[in-house]
Amino acid sequence: MPRRFVNELANQEPVDQVFLANQKQLRPNRNGNLYLQVELSDRSGSVSGRMWNADDADYRSFEDGDFVRVEGTSQLYQGTMQLIVTNICKARADEVEFDDFACLTPADIDRLALRLAELLRGMGDLGLRNLAECFLADDEFMRRFSRSPAGIKNHHAYPGGLLEHVVNVMELVTRISDRYPAVDSDLLLMGAFVHDMGKIEELSSEKGFFYTDAGQLLGHVVIAIGMLDEKVRQAEALSGEEFPPESVLRLKHMIVSHHGEYQYGAPKLPMTLEAIALHHLDNLDAKLHNFEQLIRDDANVDSSWTQFHPNLGRKLFKGSGEPAVSPLRRP
Repeated sequence: MPRRFVNELANQEPVDQVFLANQKQLRPNRNGNLYLQVELSDRSGSVSGRMWNADDADYRSFEDGDFVRVEGTSQLYQGTMQLIVTNICKARADEVEFDDFACLTPADIDRLALRLAELLRGMGDLGLRNLAECFLADDEFMRRFSRSPAGIKNHHAYPGGLLEHVVNVMELVTRISDRYPAVDSDLLLMGAFVHDMGKIEELSSEKGFFYTDAGQLLGHVVIAIGMLDEKVRQAEALSGEEFPPESVLRLKHMIVSHHGEYQYGAPKLPMTLEAIALHHLDNLDAKLHNFEQLIRDDANVDSSWTQFHPNLGRKLFKGSGEPAVSPLRRP
Protein backbone atom coordinates (compact mmCIF):
# COMPACT_ATOMS: atom_id res chain seq x y z
CA MET A 1 0.00 0.00 0.00
CA PRO A 2 1.52 3.38 -1.00
CA ARG A 3 2.45 5.71 1.83
CA ARG A 4 0.07 8.50 2.74
CA PHE A 5 2.13 11.47 3.86
CA VAL A 6 0.95 13.63 6.74
CA ASN A 7 -0.18 16.43 4.42
CA GLU A 8 -2.24 13.95 2.38
CA LEU A 9 -4.28 12.46 5.22
CA ALA A 10 -8.06 12.85 4.96
CA ASN A 11 -10.67 12.70 7.71
CA GLN A 12 -11.55 9.21 8.98
CA GLU A 13 -8.82 7.49 6.99
CA PRO A 14 -7.35 4.22 8.35
CA VAL A 15 -3.61 4.48 9.01
CA ASP A 16 -1.01 1.74 9.34
CA GLN A 17 2.48 3.03 8.60
CA VAL A 18 5.76 4.33 10.01
CA PHE A 19 6.31 7.81 11.46
CA LEU A 20 9.10 9.58 13.32
CA ALA A 21 8.07 10.06 16.95
CA ASN A 22 8.87 13.08 19.12
CA GLN A 23 7.61 14.93 22.22
CA LYS A 24 5.84 11.91 23.73
CA GLN A 25 3.88 12.55 26.91
CA LEU A 26 1.69 10.41 29.16
CA ARG A 27 -1.12 12.63 30.41
CA PRO A 28 -4.28 12.29 32.51
CA ASN A 29 -7.62 13.30 30.98
CA ARG A 30 -10.47 15.00 32.88
CA ASN A 31 -11.46 11.69 34.43
CA GLY A 32 -7.93 10.87 35.52
CA ASN A 33 -7.41 8.19 32.86
CA LEU A 34 -4.06 8.24 31.09
CA TYR A 35 -3.57 8.89 27.39
CA LEU A 36 -0.44 9.00 25.27
CA GLN A 37 0.25 12.11 23.20
CA VAL A 38 3.05 12.09 20.63
CA GLU A 39 4.10 14.18 17.65
CA LEU A 40 4.28 12.02 14.51
CA SER A 41 6.07 13.28 11.43
CA ASP A 42 7.42 12.53 7.98
CA ARG A 43 9.05 14.74 5.37
CA SER A 44 5.75 16.51 4.60
CA GLY A 45 4.99 17.69 8.13
CA SER A 46 3.75 16.50 11.50
CA VAL A 47 0.50 15.47 13.14
CA SER A 48 -0.44 15.00 16.78
CA GLY A 49 -1.23 11.40 17.76
CA ARG A 50 -3.36 10.43 20.75
CA MET A 51 -3.78 6.98 22.21
CA TRP A 52 -6.61 6.74 24.72
CA ASN A 53 -6.40 4.45 27.78
CA ALA A 54 -2.64 4.16 27.43
CA ASP A 55 -0.35 2.96 30.17
CA ASP A 56 3.29 3.17 31.18
CA ALA A 57 4.19 0.18 28.99
CA ASP A 58 2.87 2.02 25.90
CA TYR A 59 4.84 5.12 26.90
CA ARG A 60 8.07 3.16 27.38
CA SER A 61 7.74 1.07 24.21
CA PHE A 62 9.64 3.71 22.19
CA GLU A 63 11.74 6.83 22.69
CA ASP A 64 11.66 10.31 21.18
CA GLY A 65 13.50 10.14 17.88
CA ASP A 66 12.49 6.54 17.18
CA PHE A 67 10.68 5.42 14.06
CA VAL A 68 7.38 3.91 15.16
CA ARG A 69 4.72 1.87 13.41
CA VAL A 70 1.32 3.39 14.07
CA GLU A 71 -2.14 1.92 13.57
CA GLY A 72 -5.16 4.15 13.95
CA THR A 73 -7.51 6.58 12.23
CA SER A 74 -7.05 10.16 11.09
CA GLN A 75 -9.55 12.63 12.53
CA LEU A 76 -10.29 16.25 11.73
CA TYR A 77 -10.86 17.99 15.06
CA GLN A 78 -11.54 21.74 15.26
CA GLY A 79 -9.94 22.22 11.86
CA THR A 80 -6.76 20.32 12.74
CA MET A 81 -5.83 16.82 11.63
CA GLN A 82 -4.87 14.37 14.36
CA LEU A 83 -4.37 10.62 14.62
CA ILE A 84 -6.36 8.49 17.03
CA VAL A 85 -3.86 5.72 17.71
CA THR A 86 -4.93 2.17 18.53
CA ASN A 87 -1.46 0.62 18.45
CA ILE A 88 2.08 2.02 18.45
CA CYS A 89 5.43 0.25 18.63
CA LYS A 90 9.02 0.79 17.60
CA ALA A 91 9.42 0.04 13.88
CA ARG A 92 11.78 -2.61 12.57
CA ALA A 93 14.71 -1.38 10.50
CA ASP A 94 13.33 -3.03 7.34
CA GLU A 95 10.06 -1.08 7.74
CA VAL A 96 11.72 2.35 7.51
CA GLU A 97 12.09 4.11 4.16
CA PHE A 98 14.47 6.95 5.04
CA ASP A 99 13.55 8.95 1.93
CA ASP A 100 10.07 9.34 3.45
CA PHE A 101 11.58 11.45 6.24
CA ALA A 102 14.32 13.52 4.57
CA CYS A 103 13.21 17.01 3.47
CA LEU A 104 16.67 17.60 2.01
CA THR A 105 18.69 14.96 0.20
CA PRO A 106 22.44 14.60 0.76
CA ALA A 107 22.87 16.20 -2.67
CA ASP A 108 20.73 19.17 -1.57
CA ILE A 109 22.87 19.64 1.54
CA ASP A 110 26.10 19.39 -0.46
CA ARG A 111 24.80 21.99 -2.91
CA LEU A 112 23.85 24.38 -0.09
CA ALA A 113 27.21 23.90 1.66
CA LEU A 114 29.05 24.70 -1.57
CA ARG A 115 26.96 27.83 -2.07
CA LEU A 116 27.61 28.90 1.53
CA ALA A 117 31.36 28.62 0.99
CA GLU A 118 31.13 30.43 -2.34
CA LEU A 119 29.27 33.37 -0.79
CA LEU A 120 31.69 33.66 2.15
CA ARG A 121 34.79 33.39 -0.01
CA GLY A 122 33.38 36.06 -2.33
CA MET A 123 33.55 38.76 0.35
CA GLY A 124 35.90 41.60 -0.42
CA ASP A 125 36.85 42.27 3.22
CA LEU A 126 40.03 40.28 3.87
CA GLY A 127 39.55 40.14 7.65
CA LEU A 128 36.00 38.80 7.37
CA ARG A 129 37.11 36.34 4.69
CA ASN A 130 39.86 35.01 6.97
CA LEU A 131 37.34 34.69 9.81
CA ALA A 132 34.97 32.80 7.53
CA GLU A 133 37.77 30.40 6.56
CA CYS A 134 38.25 29.50 10.22
CA PHE A 135 34.66 28.26 10.26
CA LEU A 136 34.81 26.58 6.85
CA ALA A 137 38.02 24.73 7.76
CA ASP A 138 36.45 23.36 10.96
CA ASP A 139 35.09 20.02 9.70
CA GLU A 140 33.20 19.21 12.89
CA PHE A 141 31.53 22.62 12.98
CA MET A 142 30.52 22.37 9.31
CA ARG A 143 29.21 18.82 9.77
CA ARG A 144 26.96 19.91 12.61
CA PHE A 145 25.99 23.16 10.92
CA SER A 146 24.96 21.23 7.79
CA ARG A 147 22.76 18.70 9.57
CA SER A 148 21.15 20.86 12.27
CA PRO A 149 17.53 22.00 12.11
CA ALA A 150 16.76 25.71 12.40
CA GLY A 151 14.03 25.01 14.95
CA ILE A 152 12.00 22.33 16.70
CA LYS A 153 8.70 23.04 14.96
CA ASN A 154 8.07 26.49 13.48
CA HIS A 155 10.40 26.81 10.50
CA HIS A 156 13.06 24.70 8.76
CA ALA A 157 12.55 22.02 11.43
CA TYR A 158 14.43 19.20 9.70
CA PRO A 159 18.04 18.08 9.24
CA GLY A 160 19.80 20.64 7.07
CA GLY A 161 17.16 23.25 7.86
CA LEU A 162 19.66 25.59 9.52
CA LEU A 163 21.96 25.50 6.51
CA GLU A 164 19.05 26.09 4.13
CA HIS A 165 17.73 29.00 6.20
CA VAL A 166 21.16 30.65 6.50
CA VAL A 167 21.91 30.32 2.78
CA ASN A 168 18.46 31.75 1.98
CA VAL A 169 19.16 34.80 4.16
CA MET A 170 22.62 35.22 2.63
CA GLU A 171 21.10 35.07 -0.86
CA LEU A 172 18.71 37.84 0.19
CA VAL A 173 21.70 39.90 1.31
CA THR A 174 23.18 39.67 -2.19
CA ARG A 175 19.86 40.86 -3.66
CA ILE A 176 19.67 44.07 -1.60
CA SER A 177 23.34 45.09 -1.54
CA ASP A 178 23.19 47.34 -4.60
CA ARG A 179 19.94 48.92 -3.46
CA TYR A 180 21.32 50.02 -0.05
CA PRO A 181 24.96 51.08 -0.54
CA ALA A 182 25.18 52.49 3.01
CA VAL A 183 24.90 48.94 4.35
CA ASP A 184 28.22 47.09 4.67
CA SER A 185 27.29 44.08 2.54
CA ASP A 186 30.27 41.94 3.64
CA LEU A 187 29.52 42.56 7.32
CA LEU A 188 25.84 41.80 6.73
CA LEU A 189 26.70 38.62 4.84
CA MET A 190 28.95 37.45 7.70
CA GLY A 191 26.25 38.38 10.20
CA ALA A 192 23.74 36.29 8.27
CA PHE A 193 26.13 33.34 8.48
CA VAL A 194 26.79 33.54 12.24
CA HIS A 195 23.43 34.80 13.57
CA ASP A 196 21.93 31.33 14.23
CA MET A 197 25.07 29.21 14.48
CA GLY A 198 24.51 28.70 18.22
CA LYS A 199 21.66 26.36 17.28
CA ILE A 200 24.15 23.58 16.62
CA GLU A 201 24.68 23.55 20.40
CA GLU A 202 21.16 24.64 21.40
CA LEU A 203 19.36 21.84 19.54
CA SER A 204 20.09 18.14 19.40
CA SER A 205 19.35 16.35 16.14
CA GLU A 206 21.09 13.04 16.79
CA LYS A 207 17.90 11.29 17.94
CA GLY A 208 14.87 13.46 17.35
CA PHE A 209 14.84 17.21 17.90
CA PHE A 210 14.99 18.63 21.40
CA TYR A 211 16.70 21.38 23.37
CA THR A 212 20.01 20.47 24.98
CA ASP A 213 20.87 21.49 28.53
CA ALA A 214 22.99 24.31 27.11
CA GLY A 215 20.09 25.29 24.87
CA GLN A 216 17.72 25.50 27.81
CA LEU A 217 20.14 27.29 30.12
CA LEU A 218 21.85 29.65 27.65
CA GLY A 219 20.08 29.74 24.29
CA HIS A 220 21.59 30.00 20.83
CA VAL A 221 22.28 33.75 21.04
CA VAL A 222 24.61 33.48 24.04
CA ILE A 223 26.19 30.31 22.64
CA ALA A 224 26.91 32.03 19.31
CA ILE A 225 28.77 34.88 21.02
CA GLY A 226 31.19 32.38 22.58
CA MET A 227 31.65 30.58 19.26
CA LEU A 228 32.43 33.86 17.51
CA ASP A 229 35.01 34.83 20.14
CA GLU A 230 36.77 31.49 19.66
CA LYS A 231 36.98 31.87 15.87
CA VAL A 232 38.15 35.48 16.12
CA ARG A 233 41.06 34.27 18.29
CA GLN A 234 41.87 31.63 15.67
CA ALA A 235 41.75 34.20 12.86
CA GLU A 236 44.10 36.48 14.78
CA ALA A 237 46.52 33.61 15.45
CA LEU A 238 46.57 32.66 11.77
CA SER A 239 46.98 36.19 10.43
CA GLY A 240 49.23 37.51 13.19
CA GLU A 241 47.06 40.64 13.29
CA GLU A 242 44.31 41.90 15.56
CA PHE A 243 40.83 41.47 14.15
CA PRO A 244 39.17 44.92 13.99
CA PRO A 245 37.43 45.36 17.37
CA GLU A 246 34.53 47.34 15.89
CA SER A 247 33.82 44.59 13.36
CA VAL A 248 33.63 42.05 16.20
CA LEU A 249 31.32 44.38 18.10
CA ARG A 250 29.05 44.86 15.09
CA LEU A 251 28.88 41.10 14.42
CA LYS A 252 28.01 40.43 18.06
CA HIS A 253 25.34 43.11 17.93
CA MET A 254 23.76 41.42 14.90
CA ILE A 255 23.67 38.13 16.81
CA VAL A 256 22.06 39.58 19.94
CA SER A 257 19.54 41.77 18.07
CA HIS A 258 18.42 39.58 15.16
CA HIS A 259 15.11 38.65 16.84
CA GLY A 260 14.24 42.33 16.57
CA GLU A 261 12.09 42.83 19.68
CA TYR A 262 12.54 42.20 23.39
CA GLN A 263 9.36 40.10 23.52
CA TYR A 264 10.82 37.77 20.87
CA GLY A 265 13.97 37.09 22.87
CA ALA A 266 16.30 39.82 21.60
CA PRO A 267 18.66 41.00 24.37
CA LYS A 268 19.12 44.22 22.36
CA LEU A 269 17.13 46.02 19.68
CA PRO A 270 18.84 46.48 16.28
CA MET A 271 20.92 49.67 16.37
CA THR A 272 23.00 49.48 13.19
CA LEU A 273 21.98 49.40 9.54
CA GLU A 274 23.31 45.85 9.20
CA ALA A 275 21.45 44.66 12.30
CA ILE A 276 18.16 46.16 11.10
CA ALA A 277 18.61 44.56 7.70
CA LEU A 278 19.50 41.17 9.19
CA HIS A 279 16.47 41.15 11.47
CA HIS A 280 14.06 41.76 8.61
CA LEU A 281 15.73 39.37 6.16
CA ASP A 282 15.88 36.64 8.81
CA ASN A 283 12.23 37.21 9.71
CA LEU A 284 11.20 37.26 6.04
CA ASP A 285 12.69 33.85 5.32
CA ALA A 286 11.38 32.29 8.53
CA LYS A 287 7.85 33.68 8.12
CA LEU A 288 7.48 32.81 4.45
CA HIS A 289 8.70 29.27 5.09
CA ASN A 290 6.31 28.86 8.02
CA PHE A 291 3.29 30.30 6.17
CA GLU A 292 4.03 28.22 3.09
CA GLN A 293 4.10 25.09 5.25
CA LEU A 294 0.82 26.02 6.98
CA ILE A 295 -0.87 26.51 3.60
CA ARG A 296 0.59 23.30 2.16
CA ASP A 297 -0.31 21.15 5.19
CA ASP A 298 -3.74 22.65 5.88
CA ALA A 299 -6.45 20.06 6.56
CA ASN A 300 -9.27 22.16 5.01
CA VAL A 301 -8.71 20.61 1.59
CA ASP A 302 -12.09 21.77 0.23
CA SER A 303 -11.67 25.41 1.25
CA SER A 304 -9.67 28.27 -0.24
CA TRP A 305 -8.85 29.32 3.36
CA THR A 306 -6.81 27.54 6.00
CA GLN A 307 -8.09 26.84 9.46
CA PHE A 308 -7.81 29.71 11.97
CA HIS A 309 -4.36 29.78 13.59
CA PRO A 310 -4.68 31.22 17.12
CA ASN A 311 -0.95 31.97 17.38
CA LEU A 312 -1.20 34.08 14.20
CA GLY A 313 -4.64 35.53 14.93
CA ARG A 314 -5.81 34.80 11.38
CA LYS A 315 -6.61 32.35 8.64
CA LEU A 316 -4.44 32.23 5.51
CA PHE A 317 -5.80 32.51 1.98
CA LYS A 318 -4.76 29.55 -0.16
CA GLY A 319 -6.44 30.79 -3.34
CA SER A 320 -8.84 29.14 -5.68
CA GLY A 321 -6.26 27.11 -7.54
CA GLU A 322 -6.74 29.22 -10.67
CA PRO A 323 -3.67 30.76 -12.41
CA ALA A 324 -2.43 33.89 -10.67
CA VAL A 325 -2.05 35.69 -14.02
CA SER A 326 -5.25 36.68 -15.80
CA PRO A 327 -5.72 34.88 -19.17
CA LEU A 328 -6.25 38.34 -20.68
CA ARG A 329 -2.71 39.32 -19.73
CA ARG A 330 0.55 37.89 -20.91
CA PRO A 331 3.20 37.21 -18.24
